[in-house]
Amino acid sequence: MTHLGSQPGNHIYWVADNVIRDDFPDVERALRDPDGLLAIGGDLTPDRILSAYRRGIFPWFSHGQPAMWWSPNPRCVLEPDALVISRSLRRTLRRGRFRVTFNRAFRDVIDACRQPRSSGAETWITNEIVQSYTALHQAGNGVSVECWLEDRLAGGLYGLAIGRVFFGESMFSRANDASKVALVHLVHQLRLRNFRLLDCQVHSRHVQSLGATPIPRPLFTSILAHYCPGVTPADWPAESVLP
Repeated sequence: MTHLGSQPGNHIYWVADNVIRDDFPDVERALRDPDGLLAIGGDLTPDRILSAYRRGIFPWFSHGQPAMWWSPNPRCVLEPDALVISRSLRRTLRRGRFRVTFNRAFRDVIDACRQPRSSGAETWITNEIVQSYTALHQAGNGVSVECWLEDRLAGGLYGLAIGRVFFGESMFSRANDASKVALVHLVHQLRLRNFRLLDCQVHSRHVQSLGATPIPRPLFTSILAHYCPGVTPADWPAESVLP
């Protein structure tokens, strides 16, 4: 990796060859190792974050680091009609154990997602991320899905809706299947609203088990160019019920 420049200001620093830009470089300039690292620096204003996502770029960094911007290739996505629901999850859904809401407790969800995992892995959801995505929620782009056991928040997820693409960010569970139930309800609402896809960012066995697949970055960015300029639906249900 090349050394970074040290010029002042809210610029994005292009890692590949140390050229300072006022805007993001083309995603095809992203590094192969580490996969997808495109730029370092800049601020986390809502406008910059939305601009990044529309181009297939997302921020991902730890506490104490500068903002790091990524666009991996391939990109892991979930087509709404490709969601895989296991037998055990179907049983959970039939039992109706959870009550599911949208946008009732966005801050509680993102705070739960940022808690350390049982694996001990460090959270990437910094105070800056919390503040920026909460502002995006207030602007109508940040969406949370909550699973409740009586009055207790048992699980959920959050992400950004831009046009007809949903960018998943993180999920958490305090009860078995709670985050998966939230995902099923989210995908149901995405189908109703004619969303093109749900971005999962990077591949994992977990998202693969739910039906997510990798697609080439050029295909992903072409989908964004077509579907992100559209109107972002704002009519998320206060409470979600599956058919």
